[in-house]
Amino acid sequence: MLNTSARLLRLLTLLESRREWSGAQLSQRLEISARTVRNDITRLRALGYPVEATPGVAGGYRLASGAAMPPLLLEDDEAVAVVVALRSSAGGGVSGIEETSVRALVKLEQVFPARLRHRVNALQAYTVAITSQGPTVDPHVLATIAGACRDYEVMRIDYQKHDGTESVRSVEPYRLVHLGRRWYLVAWDRDRNAWRTFRLDRMKLKPPTGPHFNPRDLPAEDIAAYVMRSVRSAPAKYEARIQVKAPAQMIAERVPREVVVEPIDDNTCTVHARANSVEMLALYLGMLDADFTVAEPPELIARLNTLAERYSKAAGNAG
Repeated sequence: MLNTSARLLRLLTLLESRREWSGAQLSQRLEISARTVRNDITRLRALGYPVEATPGVAGGYRLASGAAMPPLLLEDDEAVAVVVALRSSAGGGVSGIEETSVRALVKLEQVFPARLRHRVNALQAYTVAITSQGPTVDPHVLATIAGACRDYEVMRIDYQKHDGTESVRSVEPYRLVHLGRRWYLVAWDRDRNAWRTFRLDRMKLKPPTGPHFNPRDLPAEDIAAYVMRSVRSAPAKYEARIQVKAPAQMIAERVPREVVVEPIDDNTCTVHARANSVEMLALYLGMLDADFTVAEPPELIARLNTLAERYSKAAGNAG
């Protein structure tokens, strides 16, 4: 069950979403008793929200039209956190969300008190968001999948694997996971009778969503760690093993999270990286900023020799 603050926000959202709700409808949607609904309505009124009530069998609750809304139900630090999230969301791999974030920020500023508006304006004026360079996901797709996860609805998707092959899948969606550059869906694959992790930028939804399913136990308690393991074990065209003359902790901070770094001793480690191109593997090596020796694959060694000649020539020309 939601805590009181979260429940009040959910109740307020429901009241804003349509003209009128009966007490029974609110009780069912919030999974609380009719008495708790009445108490929460009283709390909203005490906070200044103009909630009207109509008695009788056909009665219900609604927000008064044309009334000015009171300040937001957030502490100062919580409000700033929301602004930070909206500011950074544009760089989080969701396409077309920049304008939506700006509109939301404008609406929030209208209900912020003066002291908070000053802090938020400073935050917006002196921070710069960097747009994600990885594949992006349509926000409508995210919302649709999240709704299917919430309502336990089967989804049919067109999915393209790393090698370009395509297939139609029937899945039971459970969790969305964002690993910084890409979005993933953890779902039960009905066709393969197993848990699978799907990249959202390789998915196309086939509307509408299907029937409801009975939820299963998740494949792991830490879903983010589960997805990370799935990403690291995913097949790739090239797999590299590199010995690096630097501490493992230092190197782990310089490479993407999907790259595995194993310590050999205090000053040496082994890097395991996978990619579908040797150019991407060479890029990882350029991020190490340390001496290294490539054990495999031979294609990477050949590519490094080509790059070495190119860089040496460029350095000579510069001199």
